[in-house]
Amino acid sequence: MEKFDLIIIGGGAGAFAAAIRANELEAKTALINAGLPWGGTCVNVGCVPSKTLLWAGKILNLAKHHHIPGVELEVKKMDFQKIVQDELSLVDKLRQEKYEKVLKNLKNVTAIEGRAKFVSPNEIEINNKKLSAEKFIVATGSTANIPPIAGIRQVGFLTHIEALRLKKLPRSLAVIGAGPLGLEFAQMFTRFGTKVTILQRGHSILPLAEPALAKRLQELLEKEGITIKTDAQIKSAKQTNKGKMLVFEVEKKEENIETEEILLAAGKIPNTQELGLEKAGVETNKKQAVIVNQYFQTSQKNIFAVGDVINAPLRLETTAGHEGTLAAENALNDNSLSLDYNTVPYTVFTDPQLAAVGLTEEQQMKQMKVCSCRLVPFSAIPKAIITRRDEGMIKMMINPKDKRILGVHILGPNAGNIIAQAMVLIKNKNTIDDVINSLPVFPTLSEAIKIAALSFKKDISKLSCCI
Repeated sequence: MEKFDLIIIGGGAGAFAAAIRANELEAKTALINAGLPWGGTCVNVGCVPSKTLLWAGKILNLAKHHHIPGVELEVKKMDFQKIVQDELSLVDKLRQEKYEKVLKNLKNVTAIEGRAKFVSPNEIEINNKKLSAEKFIVATGSTANIPPIAGIRQVGFLTHIEALRLKKLPRSLAVIGAGPLGLEFAQMFTRFGTKVTILQRGHSILPLAEPALAKRLQELLEKEGITIKTDAQIKSAKQTNKGKMLVFEVEKKEENIETEEILLAAGKIPNTQELGLEKAGVETNKKQAVIVNQYFQTSQKNIFAVGDVINAPLRLETTAGHEGTLAAENALNDNSLSLDYNTVPYTVFTDPQLAAVGLTEEQQMKQMKVCSCRLVPFSAIPKAIITRRDEGMIKMMINPKDKRILGVHILGPNAGNIIAQAMVLIKNKNTIDDVINSLPVFPTLSEAIKIAALSFKKDISKLSCCI
């Protein structure tokens, strides 16, 4: 039986980050992958392909709706199949450059393809062989959740994986779920010419986002032609002569929709079912996620877990990668490194983007019984006016006692870029005075953060542009 210092189960962002750090620490490591190719969700069926298609959709929309007087543009042709092929080619390129080539340079890491299963806390079985290690890191990711809708499996559906590889653009699409994935795909297909309807079980889209921003984003998506039905309880799926039908209830009134395709975007399930975690003494919660402490250690002290497979508050490529690095350090060097999720931003890559970091108003109210916050429309941002993109807004929360910035939420173009500034402000415990005394470039959208800070002290409607 071959023995390793560390065995990492998974082939995505968290697993690769752990493998790179383990290699730097000169630990004899096995990296085991099954299912998706090396690189996991993000490069193969997640961020890279979806954002490639979103960009293509944005270019199409910008050509038609740039709002510049005197400029008329015409989209002569939109070849959906060619756009998808370009997306898949880019995926292949990045997988080779950022994962397969990287793997070949990890001299202390042995790459193994196959499904691993624990047989004890220190042993796994793979390809009819047993391997042992002193420490393990589980980074097996997650898969799309299939909600218990009567008839859904018989009728057929798409997950994000199939939706990114379609050879033919569907005439109509019903999206089940209004989280980041559901909204991004809905807008993307709408801009390619598909008639899209979103069915959301909850009261609003993006339930964890600031309500004012989520409501405004919904208005903008509906303006583009997307039908959004909230409080929709889906009862069944049926095959019809024209395609597929979803039967649902809104406020106890039955409705239905016929559609060519159905996209499931109702969350993801951690990939823990086939790992034999019970034989390793690793506990999972009701959602099948591995339970870890702040140091990514499971109930079995020599086994760690990171990424989508754990019960962390955020499931992002960035968090998975950093968790992998920290878990490798903790496992191999007995360190106690952790991650402050409150300082990690997220972005929903719709257009406009919705990005946030830190506390929401609801969270601040629960923690402090008071919320000191301001909501500033992008119509107060000169660059937004110049570019005819003033439909967004920014909301900032501060500690009323020391004026420290606790949360920033942005709906606007390039919000995912702008939020990085807010991330540093929150991480470094900066105050609104620190921001007010800074000098961002004029005119840029990054000024939104300074104008939001100024709104706590002045009437911004009475200020000149360069204040």
